[in-house]
Order: sequence, then structure tokens, then C-alpha cells
Amino acid sequence: MLARVMKIKRICLALVIVLALVNLAAWLLTVRSCELRHALRLMNADASLSALLCAFSLKLSEPSQSGRRHRLSSALAVAATLLAVCILVAEWLGRPFGISAFFPWPCAPVPSRMSPLAAAVFVLIGIAALAARSANRFVIRLADLLAVVLSLLVLILISGFVFGAVHIYGATGDTPVSPHTLVCFALLANVVMLRRADSGIFSILLGSGIGGGFARLLAPFLILLPFVREAGRARLVDARLIPPHYATAILASLAAMISLLFLLLLAWYINNMELEIRGLTLRDELTGLYNLRGFTLLAEQALRLAQRSHLPFAVLFLDLDDLKQVNDSLGHDAGSAYLAETGQLLKATFRETDVMARMGGDEFAVAGSFTESSIAVAAQRLRAAAAAKNAETGRSLPLTFSLGFTCATGAPGETLKDLLAEADRAMYSEKRGRKTGG
Repeated sequence: MLARVMKIKRICLALVIVLALVNLAAWLLTVRSCELRHALRLMNADASLSALLCAFSLKLSEPSQSGRRHRLSSALAVAATLLAVCILVAEWLGRPFGISAFFPWPCAPVPSRMSPLAAAVFVLIGIAALAARSANRFVIRLADLLAVVLSLLVLILISGFVFGAVHIYGATGDTPVSPHTLVCFALLANVVMLRRADSGIFSILLGSGIGGGFARLLAPFLILLPFVREAGRARLVDARLIPPHYATAILASLAAMISLLFLLLLAWYINNMELEIRGLTLRDELTGLYNLRGFTLLAEQALRLAQRSHLPFAVLFLDLDDLKQVNDSLGHDAGSAYLAETGQLLKATFRETDVMARMGGDEFAVAGSFTESSIAVAAQRLRAAAAAKNAETGRSLPLTFSLGFTCATGAPGETLKDLLAEADRAMYSEKRGRKTGG
């Protein structure tokens, strides 16, 4: 994605450079420049020069460029910023400044000075280009803020030009910025935002996670929605089909509901991801049972509930036999299959309300509300299910295990750790008995 972003930035900067050079060339062609400017509404020489300086500054500030080019980039950014600031000050003082002041435009009716809005945009672009390579946290946050303000100004200028061009609000006066300047603004602002997407606040747009995907999906809709609403309101009011206040109310309500739907969709996805992450932190991926952390959390809660309600409680501990032999003779995939089969047997034998877990390695545990007789019956059912599984054809090694269980006595201070230790001792007692033939 970063490679694609780099290609987009280069294309945008190349287009700005071409547009600026074409406009500068047209400014130099004094014989036909009046006709050309009237026909194409070219931007003035100061805007062309500023756009050219900003484009080369942003291009030379790429991390892949040498230190000498980085210094040249800073110099060009300073030059573009100073030119725009001087034009703003001169406009405030009512005095001409810039190329047009030293070389008057031959077309008197055509305004040749850069507008204050355009100068303000070039100031922001120049400062953003200066801050592009800084590693200082304050400068990074300042660059993010400048990118947001720059995007806001460019959006205002472009939307104002479009609304005026299509006469949404009736006849409008001439716009203070030429179309070519607006195109350069859009391209340069896009480059600044993409530059901030490398490490700044806009980096979420390039993220590979769910947040980045949602940002890329919803951003176009959320940006276009207010403009569509305003255009629709103007058309409805102009058509006089419904009263103006109802037109505003209808479109505002539609925008609110669409925004709410986006919010609900985002919240739904976040909740699903939260549940999935929580499941990953508490469950064993291979067997689908709880892991040690999940077992400890839920079984302790179940034990406290049983102690408070004076209900029976039991813990069963299970250890697979000869899993190392299965891994050595059949491979680790076969060993993983044996572990998964054990998890399936536990799920088929015990209730959904019981806490079943793979404690780690080849050890499993079950905790729940059992009397001594019911846990013994459940253990017998588990052995019978394993025997039925081993009777299936095609098995080279049987699925065998040793298990032990214990019941809570209700003694004060009895903990889950105590019950697990007792069940573990009972399991090892059975394992030793089977090995000695007892």
C-alpha cells in the first residue's frame, strides 16, 4: 500500500509541475496571453510560481532523497511560504506585490494578483513541506493539524467553485481562485495528506487492520454526505415543491439517519472483533476449549458460586498417554489431531455449562457442578467414548488417557488450586496403577 501511495504522490506532483509550467509559459506569451487566459482561466504567475516551488519542495523531501536535496527542499518551501506571506501582507496594506507588480499583466480587465485565500493555502502547504521530515513530536502534531486545516480550506474552495459553476444557489459572481489553481490545490493537499499518512494522524487510512479498512470505506461517504445534502436542499427549495423548512428537516433527518447507520455498523464490527479477541485470549485455538487463563477465570467464578449457594462442585483432570510416541511415530500433525479429538470427546461428554479447558501440552481439566457419583459417571462415559473412537478402523495408535477427579468438601478456604492439585494426584495415581498393572 505504501508503494501505491508513493506512486500516487509522484503522479500528483508531476501534474502540478506540468500545470504550473504551462501557466508560467502562458504568462510569458504576452502576445496571445490575454486570449489564452480568457479562454482557459489560467492562474496568475504568482500562483504558478508558488505551486511549482511547493511541488518541487514536496518531491525533494521524500525520505529516499539525499541530504543535499532535503536542504534544497527546505529552501524551496521557505521561498514558497515567504512569497505567499508577502502577498498576504501586501494585500492587507493595499499595495501590490509579486511578479504581477514588477511585470504588469497586459490584460487590464483580468485580475492578475493572487487572492488572499490562495496565498493562505500556499502558506499552509509550504509550512507542511517544511515539517514533513521532522521527528519532533510537537512538529509532527503541528503538521497533522496543518494538514487538516489545509484540507478544510481546499474543500471549501473546491465546493464553493462547484456550487457556483452549477448555479445551485442561482447566479453567482466570479470565484476568487481559477480552476487550474484549484486543481493544483487539490493535488498538493492530497500529497500532504498522504505524506502525513506515513506516520501522522492520517496513518489510520493506510492501516491493514479493521480500523484502516473502515476509515477507507467510510471516509468518502462521510465527506460527500454534507455536500449532497446541501445540494439537495438548494434544489428542493428552488423547485418550491415543499416548504423550505420541511426541505431542510427532511434532508437533515436523512443525513442523521445515514450517519447513525454508519455508526451502528462500526459499533457492530467493533463488538464482534472484541468478542473474537476475548475468545482468542481465553480459548485454546487447537481444541476450541478454554486455555489455562480462561479455565482459571471461569472455574474460580463457578467455585465461588457453588460455595455461596451450597452446591456440589468437582474438578476432573485428564492427561493423554503416550502423546510423545504419537508425535515421534506419526508426526506432530497426528499429535495435534489427537489433542483435537480429546477436546471433541470432552465437549460430547460434558455439559455446555461445565468449564472445559486444555491446560497446556497434553493436560485437560473440567470443572462444574457435580456430585461424587455424577462426576464418576461422567468419567466412565468419557472412557466409553474413547473406547468407541479407538474401535474405528484405520487407527494406528489408540487414544488413551489417565484421569482423576475430586469433589469440593466445602471446607473454609478451599480453592480451585487445591482441587486441581487433588485431581492431579488422583490422575497420577491411576497412571501409576495402570503401568504397574494394579
